[in-house]
Amino acid sequence: MEFCEKCGSLMVPKKTKKSAILECRKCGKRKFIKDKKDFKIVQKTSETGRKTVVVDSEMEVLPKTKTQCPKCENNEAFWWMQQTRSADEPPTRFFRCTKCSHTWREYQ
Repeated sequence: MEFCEKCGSLMVPKKTKKSAILECRKCGKRKFIKDKKDFKIVQKTSETGRKTVVVDSEMEVLPKTKTQCPKCENNEAFWWMQQTRSADEPPTRFFRCTKCSHTWREYQ
């Protein structure tokens, strides 16, 4: 598992005509794989009759709120809450800008 040096997102393996690379889904940064024996590229599929349905797809199904992005000053963002500290502490609220995909957090 590798993370993008530019934006910190998870890099996923991709096949090219000549070799395999790691590519960031968020910013598109690419990194060539030096030791190919450590990586295995598998695509999950599910068959329904004669149709093949691809399970691994990107869909944003998060709620939206009106808040200002600190990076591009857009006024709309997706949000979700996650327990990042101990159970007696309040959860952390995360935001992702709908325009530039910048992610930030708000502690309560």
